[in-house]
Amino acid sequence: MTNFKNTFKRKRSTILYSISLAILLFFLKWLELRYIIFTHSFEIYAGCIAVLFTALGIWLALKLSKPKIETIVVEKEVRVNSNENIVPDVSLISQLEITKRELEILNLLAQGHSNQEIAATLFVSLSTVKTHNQNLFEKLDVKRRIQAVEKAKRLHLIS
Repeated sequence: MTNFKNTFKRKRSTILYSISLAILLFFLKWLELRYIIFTHSFEIYAGCIAVLFTALGIWLALKLSKPKIETIVVEKEVRVNSNENIVPDVSLISQLEITKRELEILNLLAQGHSNQEIAATLFVSLSTVKTHNQNLFEKLDVKRRIQAVEKAKRLHLIS
């Protein structure tokens, strides 16, 4: 402990001189900073505004580019029919007033044919096939081809 006191007494002036120089340097840097801020205030304010608008633009772009549609996965039970042929329900066909041509088109839809392919197979025009499709959709109370095929299979209209 005495060794520390002796060393401190000898180096006391050096330590005080170093502390006073550090305080002076801190004061000069503070004055320099104030000078820079006052002389270049416009540039500093413009830079701050630029940084603010850049951050706002990035935030807005991220907000607007997010997808607004949420994907929902729906599991649906699918029936697998055996190889046996299903006998069409004739009474239901007559009750729904489905014509023979509409049944042909419904069978071709179930096989996955497009309207153009159905028209070529049955030797009718494309508009005739579309008209039959619309009639089938109304009679089966569906909106799409797949729904029509599923409902027809469920009601045993087609195999």
